[in-house]
Amino acid sequence: MCTAASFRKGGLYFGRTLDNHMSYGEEAVIAPRAFDFGFKGRYAIVGMALVQGGYPLFYDAMNEAGLCMAGLNFVGNAQYFKSVGARDEVAQYEFIPFILSRCQSVEEAVEVIRKIRLTDRQFCENLPCAQLHWMISDAERDIVVECTKSGMQIFENAFGVLTNNPPFGEQLLNVSDYMHLSASQPENNFFKGVDMQRYSLGMGAIGLPGDLSSRSRFVRAAFVRNNCICGDGNTDGVNALFNILGSVRQVRGCNVIKDGCETTLYTSCCDASAGIYYYTLYENHAITGVGMRSRDLNSSELYRFPLEREERITLV
Repeated sequence: MCTAASFRKGGLYFGRTLDNHMSYGEEAVIAPRAFDFGFKGRYAIVGMALVQGGYPLFYDAMNEAGLCMAGLNFVGNAQYFKSVGARDEVAQYEFIPFILSRCQSVEEAVEVIRKIRLTDRQFCENLPCAQLHWMISDAERDIVVECTKSGMQIFENAFGVLTNNPPFGEQLLNVSDYMHLSASQPENNFFKGVDMQRYSLGMGAIGLPGDLSSRSRFVRAAFVRNNCICGDGNTDGVNALFNILGSVRQVRGCNVIKDGCETTLYTSCCDASAGIYYYTLYENHAITGVGMRSRDLNSSELYRFPLEREERITLV
């Protein structure tokens, strides 16, 4: 269970929470332009990935052109095409680098996606095909991509957020139940002529869901994103995106599953104009940044950065 969001204020800030019961050893990774994914690309990529056999399996990332993409669990609804060895096939695990290594905008990504068949070919026998859907964003536009039994679908995403199930079309219908919410103090539309007391600040948002379900996290993240105010600097945008995603953060022990507890293992923020991938961890709230522009992006070797897991606390 995860949440992704975009935020625009003088630039694009894009990120996600990764909610799971355990880490699989992911790390921050830069894949330069000449890295061999098994297909040709033009752009370097930075993001969070599990590296297997020297190959980065990206969870979320951005490219040097500022296009961002994240894959979120879509269990029970994701359904890919069977691989038949056709030239237009792209395996599910290749989808993020395939798009980010060759597209510089959402418009270009849409053109590419409409020409490919997303297949269920596994990376290896021990890694089953992940059931995902994706959010893709650039400086002006957000889309959601879902591959289901109905085929490949592309949705415009005016809310700029994505969670897990239900399918995106149902999420949009569900949001309609909350159109009365406001960041302002409420007006008395319930009973005209009666002086009804506003006994607290924030009453315009009464009814905003606070549970951890993906349907509720979608509404909450969309509300916070739409009402978030920040300054014009890069640091302001990074801070805003982390605070938006912080509104749906899962604390260990509050969402118990069979294998443990769903926990926000990391939260990321791609500063698309600066080319910096930021992250925080459950056990380390300090922000760590990995900049791609200070590296040789014409290289063919991955740059790998183990996560800074020790909590950093400043005492004054």
